[in-house]
Amino acid sequence: MNREEIKILLIEDDEDDAFLIQEYLSDVKNFRSQLDWEPNPDLGIQKIREGHYDLVLIDFYLGKSTGLSLLDQLTREKILIPAILLTGRNDAQIDVDASLAGAFDYLVKGDLRPDILERSIRYSLRQGRIIRELNEKEKKYRSLFERSLDSIFLTDKDFNLIEINDSFFEFFRYERSSSFGLHLSEIFSEKEDFLVCKSLLEDIGLVKDFEVVLQTSDKEQKTCLFNCIFIPDQGDGFSCYQGIIRDLTLWKKLEMDMMVAEKLSMTGKLARTIAHEIRNPLTNLNLALDNLKEDMAFADESATVYTEIIQRSSNRIESLIGDLLNSSKPKDLQLELIALDVILRDIIDLVKDRATLKGIDIELGIASDLPRVYVDKEKLSIALVNIMINGIEAIDHAEGELNVQTMLRNNSIFLRIADNGKGIEKEDLKKIFDPFYTNKPTGTGLGLTSTLNILSSHNAGIQVDSKVGEGTVFEIEFKLPG
Repeated sequence: MNREEIKILLIEDDEDDAFLIQEYLSDVKNFRSQLDWEPNPDLGIQKIREGHYDLVLIDFYLGKSTGLSLLDQLTREKILIPAILLTGRNDAQIDVDASLAGAFDYLVKGDLRPDILERSIRYSLRQGRIIRELNEKEKKYRSLFERSLDSIFLTDKDFNLIEINDSFFEFFRYERSSSFGLHLSEIFSEKEDFLVCKSLLEDIGLVKDFEVVLQTSDKEQKTCLFNCIFIPDQGDGFSCYQGIIRDLTLWKKLEMDMMVAEKLSMTGKLARTIAHEIRNPLTNLNLALDNLKEDMAFADESATVYTEIIQRSSNRIESLIGDLLNSSKPKDLQLELIALDVILRDIIDLVKDRATLKGIDIELGIASDLPRVYVDKEKLSIALVNIMINGIEAIDHAEGELNVQTMLRNNSIFLRIADNGKGIEKEDLKKIFDPFYTNKPTGTGLGLTSTLNILSSHNAGIQVDSKVGEGTVFEIEFKLPG
């Protein structure tokens, strides 16, 4: 029956001890050994680097150096090979030092026998295989950790971040030097969302597919899918939370763009249907009213008042139908290449009188050297005026402020229009672009519908965020070519 052959390197400067080791190995029955003896520690290290051995036996005393220094060198060079330290005296401290230095076992030459040597070699080879397997797994998972496109993190039990992959740094825009001491709660846009995750992790040890708004180091908000799990103590006294964050921002934006397109399409169909169904009887009503006026030419004054009321109401209905059709139909754009700040300065000149009358300050922050954009200046101005006037009218206190900013980010120009007005309830925020939705006593509810249609015609995206009592932010994205 073939026995396993094991290639062993013996680093030993005493020829007699080397001979004894060889004799002991020859008496081992359960495996065959091929022993290579090297008295020079430096040459021994060189042979180990060449990687031809299954195991190395190292004497503790090697002239000017020691077996511990050789083990330290193997550790520094990350050479994984089972090593057994041999010594001439039984010393508990040497045993501890050998273990700390990376020795798999520690044998006293005076107590050595073939069976003891065989047991130690088998134990060390088995441990070596386990360590190599673990090392390969660690390399594989380390590679997955480091090369993952998703953000991956580890936190301690207090939710302090202790390890972060490159995608995390890139996504959240943190520098490695500034990430020390970072707490998980700092990436959450809303404290309540972090507390929900914290409660779930502490109670059941798992947060799965939690859609949440997170924020980068410069406070840009990102819609993400948050997954996290508790990793309990594996026997080394260490437990942690491991999480994966997937960016949903682009997917949510595409979903929103599709919903906007569908909403505009349905609004257009509804507008055309309403216009058709109402205009026919309205035309008949106007004709009948004209005939009635002729028949009542000499009627008393009160009758004339009633016919005028009917006429004004009819005209109002006709005007509303026209506004509805205009707000929902695709816009024919007259595009020109123009700087956005030119449009904004003209718009602010239009709305500043209204702002001044209410005591509202308008703050304009224009990023320098922004590329020009192809837009229909007149129609885009209408859309932006609608947003700014809504912001001005939403402010009902003495510290009113309308903040208008532009910035260049990710090959897009972003226009941010923020007010510190009364804000919009969360359930109402979804309806603000719907036709005829308004909280104004005299509004038609078609201004923002028309705004959305104009921006969509420009392929410009729009996001709205609002907090009751704090204000509302409109963020418009103009994508640049390329």
